[in-house]
Amino acid sequence: MRKLDKELKNRKININKLLEYGFIREKEDYIYRTKIHSGQFEMIVEAKNFGITSRLIDFENKDEYILVDIQDSIGEFVGKLREEYENELKNIIEKCTVPNVFKSEQSKEIIKYIKEKYNDDLEFLWKKFPKNAIWRNKANKKWYGALLVLQKRKLKIDSEEIIDIIDLRYQKERIKDIIDNDKVFPGYHMNKNSWITIKLDNSVETERIFELIDNSYNLSLNL
Repeated sequence: MRKLDKELKNRKININKLLEYGFIREKEDYIYRTKIHSGQFEMIVEAKNFGITSRLIDFENKDEYILVDIQDSIGEFVGKLREEYENELKNIIEKCTVPNVFKSEQSKEIIKYIKEKYNDDLEFLWKKFPKNAIWRNKANKKWYGALLVLQKRKLKIDSEEIIDIIDLRYQKERIKDIIDNDKVFPGYHMNKNSWITIKLDNSVETERIFELIDNSYNLSLNL
């Protein structure tokens, strides 16, 4: 049995995506079975609370085929089987997990809040920037929030510390009143006339951020 710890680094399992892919729930676990290598082997992938494991079962003798996980095992047969196995695992990781790069407690609370209130998930749009993600409303596909990881120096703060930030829409006519360049900043990588940036280091209360998220969402509806 192989534990996919390395493949899951900075990623987390998405239950809905597991079910869409074909995983079946069995008690608290999710299990996926498929035949590979012209039906000679059954690939079994199990998603549990602690992560994902996989194994290959040889249909001929019903035993686990462990050679595929031993890198020193060579030969044309093992090589082709391993390649097919690895490709399927890579596909599962890509389609059934999402990046897990935002570490602050406020980020986690915000992600949970938006999911519960608006049923929106973060979208990671840029492969070159895996630590940047956005939310958009379903009505018109307009963005109403972005979550990013960056150095404080990017906000003109004299520090190399890495923090999570959130970008939100805000009323143009009032934007100068809310920006203090200490807790709230002009929108980072956004139109500074209509976006603000907030550090997610508890310098702004989470409940206040929730209010600003709702405000941003409502503004996006009118675009």
